[in-house]
Amino acid sequence: MKAAIICSLVRPEEKMLIEAFARRDVPCDVVDDRGIRFDLHALESWHQYDVVVERCVSQSRARYILRTLNLASVKTVNTYDVVENCGDKFVTSQLLVQHNVPTPRTKLAFTPESALQAIEEMGYPCVLKPVVGSWGRMVTRINDRDAAEGMLELRDVLGGYEQHIYYIQEYIKKPSRDIRAFVAGSRTIAAIYRTSEHWITNTARGGKAANCPVTPELDAICSAAARAVGNGIVAVDVLEDQQRGLLVNEINHTMEFRNSVAPTGVDIPGAIVDFAVAVAAQ
Repeated sequence: MKAAIICSLVRPEEKMLIEAFARRDVPCDVVDDRGIRFDLHALESWHQYDVVVERCVSQSRARYILRTLNLASVKTVNTYDVVENCGDKFVTSQLLVQHNVPTPRTKLAFTPESALQAIEEMGYPCVLKPVVGSWGRMVTRINDRDAAEGMLELRDVLGGYEQHIYYIQEYIKKPSRDIRAFVAGSRTIAAIYRTSEHWITNTARGGKAANCPVTPELDAICSAAARAVGNGIVAVDVLEDQQRGLLVNEINHTMEFRNSVAPTGVDIPGAIVDFAVAVAAQ
């Protein structure tokens, strides 16, 4: 078989995937997404690959690339549907609710006035997020009405239409940590605790990673979350609530894993490649 990795940059994650393919004697081309030129009437060259692993930094590029390849019957990890379902936080929340996966309460509004009303209905504190984004950027804890009015005014003058879609989520009092679990298909392969004194615990924002045991409870909720968005290779962010137990907060495609291999002792890139090989064999 032959594989390809489409990426924007060859980061540590991509290097680890290339090495994992090499250990399995699978030839793998690295394709820079900045140089791709699709001719919709001539996509035959992409059929040389049994599977294509998408690792684009740009979500918009990922969506267009995967849609083009999937409609041309090229097998990809992840698929267009998975990226579409994970890339918009509100779509993810809708699917989690639809599939009865426990998740924080969420509201959606389209104007600063209706968003303020939704925030006050939710109660303080709550969380205001952009529907698209990563690394915890523009995620804000709203502690009172003054903070809500100030943040909504800022969002109202920002240029992108996505800033004018107000995603409001219940604030969960977590124990100074959350859980990031890595799922391949329908199996939770590893998980880490992300601990921080700040309420945002992303490792990109300084959170410290430590191994989190994959219990049957954690595997069940993460596997259900992955199925809700279409299966694939995803990272599931889980919050621990004192009353309700585990709640799925977000699901991430094209996730980073460089800081998770050592604390978990799990060959995460190897598991991704094994999943890709299985997809190619279907």
